[in-house]
Amino acid sequence: MRRPRVRLMPPTVSSSSVQAARERLGGQLREMRADAGLSGVEFARRAGWADSSLVSMIEKGRRTITVDHVRIWCRISGANEQRLAELLAEQRAAANMWETHKEATRAGLKRVQESVREKYERVRVHRVYQTKVIPGLLQTEALTTAYLTQARMEQHVAVDDVAEAVAERMARQHVLRRPGKRFLFVVEEDVLWYRPFTPGTHAEQLRHLLEVIRLPTVSFGVIPRNTDRRGVSPDESFTMSDTDVVSVELVSGYLTITQPYEVGMYVEAWERLSGLSVYGRPVRELIAVVLADLESRP
Repeated sequence: MRRPRVRLMPPTVSSSSVQAARERLGGQLREMRADAGLSGVEFARRAGWADSSLVSMIEKGRRTITVDHVRIWCRISGANEQRLAELLAEQRAAANMWETHKEATRAGLKRVQESVREKYERVRVHRVYQTKVIPGLLQTEALTTAYLTQARMEQHVAVDDVAEAVAERMARQHVLRRPGKRFLFVVEEDVLWYRPFTPGTHAEQLRHLLEVIRLPTVSFGVIPRNTDRRGVSPDESFTMSDTDVVSVELVSGYLTITQPYEVGMYVEAWERLSGLSVYGRPVRELIAVVLADLESRP
């Protein structure tokens, strides 16, 4: 029997996830203050704050919680160094969860590509679920150029470094041939059919896909359109590095999830979605159908 599907996140995924992380951290600070027997007013006095409402705002996640806030709570509440280190790690995770496209591309598209280089070098098991595009590691130079050119226009990126960004992404693909790594991809069948660019560009991409998915480090699954998927609807596209970090690219920016319980939800989602996928020969047959349609066009 299929398990009932649980929605991973509501539509306002960026704001809700960041706020939830802020509230979790604030709740821990509140518990620490209460355990020390301090009222909000007394805590504010010891912190040197004239406005005691700041204590409540921080503890309820209504204000951004900074490194200094964590240190103040630990000092006044008498927390040990281990607890301080734990809370600082959680503060960093909350602070780094969200980056807008404007922030990410301020120095150009190449910077965005370079920022993930170390992740791909370090990762052992890389999982990608896509509902929209061929994953970047599997793209041809022509498709990458088309997508990044489109991204520059849509995101109003002032710096014209598309060629350099494409070169960086193409260079990254060497990790696919590195022993000891595993790259697992699951896409919805519609991804094979989407044609935002010329038929020739997509035909070349599909032929490339047929070659690259034969690599021993690569597993490529497709969820067919006609799959009986009762209880398992499509989710937002996501990338998972090992089981430590999940990245979600949204219209407005990038969401990075590191909290173990949230990452665990994506692990479960991956298992459900990959369980619906076909692999090997059925995938090649699906690609062949799309390729034949493309090549029949003028």
